[in-house]
Amino acid sequence: MIKVRQIKTDVKEDSDKLLKEKLLKKLNIETKHLIDYKIIKKSIDARDKSRVYYVYELNVNLDNEDIILKKNNSDICKTTEEKYESPISGSEELVERPIIVGSGPSGLFAALLLAENGYKPIVIERGEQIEERVKSVETFWEKNILNKNSNVCFGEGGAGTFSDGKLNTLVGDSKCRIRKVFESFVECGAPSDILYINKPHIGTNILRSVIVNLRNKIIDLGGEFLFNTTLTDIKYNDNKIESIVVNDNKEIKTSILILALGHSAKDTITMLYSHGIKMSSKPFAVGIRIQHSQDMINESQYGEYANYLPVASYKLTYTTSKNRGVYSFCMCPGGYVVNSTCEEEHLIINGMSNHERNSGNSNSAIVVTVDEKDFGNNPLDALEYQRQLESVAYEECAGKIPTQLLKDYFDNKASEKLGSIKPMFKGEYSLTNINNLLPDYINEALKEAIKDFDKKIKGFACHDAIISCVESRTSSAIRIERDENFETNIKGIYPIGEGAGYSGGITTSAVDGIKIAERIIERYTNKSIKD
Repeated sequence: MIKVRQIKTDVKEDSDKLLKEKLLKKLNIETKHLIDYKIIKKSIDARDKSRVYYVYELNVNLDNEDIILKKNNSDICKTTEEKYESPISGSEELVERPIIVGSGPSGLFAALLLAENGYKPIVIERGEQIEERVKSVETFWEKNILNKNSNVCFGEGGAGTFSDGKLNTLVGDSKCRIRKVFESFVECGAPSDILYINKPHIGTNILRSVIVNLRNKIIDLGGEFLFNTTLTDIKYNDNKIESIVVNDNKEIKTSILILALGHSAKDTITMLYSHGIKMSSKPFAVGIRIQHSQDMINESQYGEYANYLPVASYKLTYTTSKNRGVYSFCMCPGGYVVNSTCEEEHLIINGMSNHERNSGNSNSAIVVTVDEKDFGNNPLDALEYQRQLESVAYEECAGKIPTQLLKDYFDNKASEKLGSIKPMFKGEYSLTNINNLLPDYINEALKEAIKDFDKKIKGFACHDAIISCVESRTSSAIRIERDENFETNIKGIYPIGEGAGYSGGITTSAVDGIKIAERIIERYTNKSIKD
C-alpha cells in the first residue's frame, strides 16, 4: 500500500469521480492498475480566497506499486495500515476491581481499555446517566432549577457532552491512540468522516447517543457504572490507597483509583488536598463569549466559496502591550452560548453546537491568561479566583447570563437593547455592563485584542456583536502531581484528564485515559480480580 499526498480538488467541483481522476493523474496510471483507495485526511486550503481547495491524503492499493515508488515523488511513499495494539498484561496480583471516578472522555476510555482487557472496571459518576442528565439540563435552562450534581458540567459524558464535540488536536499519535478513540466513536455511532477530516466534530446531539453506546459496550465487556455516586473520601494505609467512601456512607475497597474528575469538581479536589495529595496551581484563562453572524465568519474565511463549504471556524491569538496572552477558545460554528452553572449562586458559560451547526451564529470564548500573580500561590487560591468571578456574574443578573453589545462594552455603558444579530442562548440572558464584572486588566486585554482580531477577520469588532460572561472554565486551574508511573504521592491513585491538568479537550483527555489504562494493564494481571 502507498500513501499519496497533496491531491487537490476545487471545492466547487469536488466529487468522488473527480477525486479518482485526480489520483490517477497524479500517479500517471490507468484505471485498471488501481485496486482501491481510502481517504485518510481531508482538509481545506483557503489561503487564497480566489481559489479554495480540498486537499486529500489517500492510502492506495495498486497492482504496480513498486513501479510508482521508483518515480521518487515526495508526495508518494510506502505505508502500512495504522492500528492500535493493546498492551500485554503484567503479572502483579490485583484483587479488587479498578475504580474510575468520572465518566468524561478520560474516564470512559480508561474504562473501555480496561474492560476490553478483562479488568472489569467500576465507573462512579456523581451525575446522572445521559438520558436523565439531558432532562435535568433542559429543566435548568427553561426553569432555572439547578441539579448541582447533574448539569452541563457534571454527569455521564462530562462537560464535553454539552459542547461542540470537537475532536481536533495537535498532539502526535505514533501509537495510534487517537485512531483508537475515533474508531471507537464511529463504532458507537459517530459520523465516519471524523476518521479523516481535518477538524472533526460530532456535535452535542449525536455525541449523547455515542456515549450511551460506549457505556453499554463497557458494561457488555464486564464493566459497571454507578451513577448519582460522589467520591466523598479516600482511605489509605502505608501511603497506598485501600478504599474509597462514596455519598458519605458507603465504603468500596480498591487498590486502583483513577481520578477522571473534570475541571469543575472543586469539592473533590479540596478533599484530596486535605489528605496531602500533591497538587499545584497552573495558568488558565478567563473572559467572555462573543457571538457573530455565521455568514460573516464564513465570508471572511472562505470568500466567494462560502456557500460550497461547511460553516467556518477560526483560531485567533494576540499578546497585549502588557504581555497578556489573549486567544479564542472552543469556537462553536453555528452554535449557542449556554449557561453551564454547576454551583448554587455562581454562573459560568460555555459554547455548544449540534452536529448540523445551523443556529445561524458563531460563538467563541475570547479569554485572557491568568497565573499566580493574579490569584496567589496556594493551589486552592486558583479555584477561589474562579469562584469569585462566577459569584459576581451570578449576582449581577440574578442567575441569567450577563450580556452586552460589543460597542457598549467598549463605551463602558450597559446595553439597553441588542442589534441586528439574533442572540442564540441556552438559558435566559440579561443586558448589563460587563466592564463591572471583570477585573480591569481582563477588560483592557480583551478590548485591545478584539481590535487586533478585527484586522484578521473583517467585522469581528462590529458594533452588533454580542458578548456574555463569564467564561472561566477553559481548563483546570490545578494540576494533581503524578510520577513516572502516573501515580500521586499516595500510591494506587492515578489522576488523569483535563480536571487533573493533563489534557485539554475530548481527544487528548480520551488519550490520557488510554495511557493510564495501558500502564495498569502492563503492571497487573486480570486473573485474580474478584467480581
